[in-house]
Amino acid sequence: MRMNIYKKIYNLIKKYDTIVLARHVGADPDALGSTIGLKEIIENTFEHKKVYVIGNPASRFKYLGSLDKLPSNLENSLLIVLDTPDKLRIDGASPELFTYSIKIDHHPFIEKVCDLEWIDDEASSASQMIIELVYNTKLKMTKSAAGKLYIGLVADTDRFLFTYTTDKTFHLVSRLMNDYKLDFEKLYTNLYTRPFKEVKFEGYIANNLTVTDNGFAYIKLTEDILSEYDVDAASAGNMVNNFNYIEGIYAWAVFSYDKNNNNIRGSIRSRGPIVNEVASQFKGGGHKYASGVRLNSFDEVDELVKALDLQCKKYIEK
Repeated sequence: MRMNIYKKIYNLIKKYDTIVLARHVGADPDALGSTIGLKEIIENTFEHKKVYVIGNPASRFKYLGSLDKLPSNLENSLLIVLDTPDKLRIDGASPELFTYSIKIDHHPFIEKVCDLEWIDDEASSASQMIIELVYNTKLKMTKSAAGKLYIGLVADTDRFLFTYTTDKTFHLVSRLMNDYKLDFEKLYTNLYTRPFKEVKFEGYIANNLTVTDNGFAYIKLTEDILSEYDVDAASAGNMVNNFNYIEGIYAWAVFSYDKNNNNIRGSIRSRGPIVNEVASQFKGGGHKYASGVRLNSFDEVDELVKALDLQCKKYIEK
């Protein structure tokens, strides 16, 4: 069955001359690395194709490459949606506008979005799935694309710390290392170097986390706070992984106002309680221990906090 999906995706890429690659709102390294990396791979394999990576830019990750505008003529075009489990979270594209659509995603299934869907919720990342696709088809990798996919995989596994890092993950990374001689020092420098203002802001988060009696930690970041430290909602949300392994905290979240979308971006992590079930009740989702939501107000944040705190309580009691 798996070999069949590789072949189907490759043949569809081969068939269409105009291909648009989309990912989820609130871009992270995996979403960007998998889409921009796949663009380079397709262009390296089929020189005549027009390939576009769309979505709102994320200045924090501009080193991964530039983005494109959605082409005006979508006649006889293919859409590939990566790293996105549901239609609501696709950034900048609607599958029904395209002749055909494919979804490649590592999140648990929420809804059918595209004509053909390859979902592997045991994969560490969308980037891992693209590496797997390349090694099982005639698609031609480049060293540049390999670096982007490695960055996406490393970021989504938090340097191989998360439980969905498997033997397949290490096997594919080993092949990538051997075949493309990746410059890890340079790749990690791009991924982990931060402006000093973000370091100071991380200190603010640490000093102002609210921790409940049940071991749920959270912070609400208003527009005024983000402006004071000159950081955006994406930068704030991406700091959530830095608060792992704190004694007495079982789940934690960063809720930050996103002025570009006029909503509240929530990034939730856990080292025990299952959080994606709670996030789905608020039109969010993700993995068991790493999920996200988009909320309309901080009043909704308060409701989600109550639900996550209750989930921590159940976890402790269990």
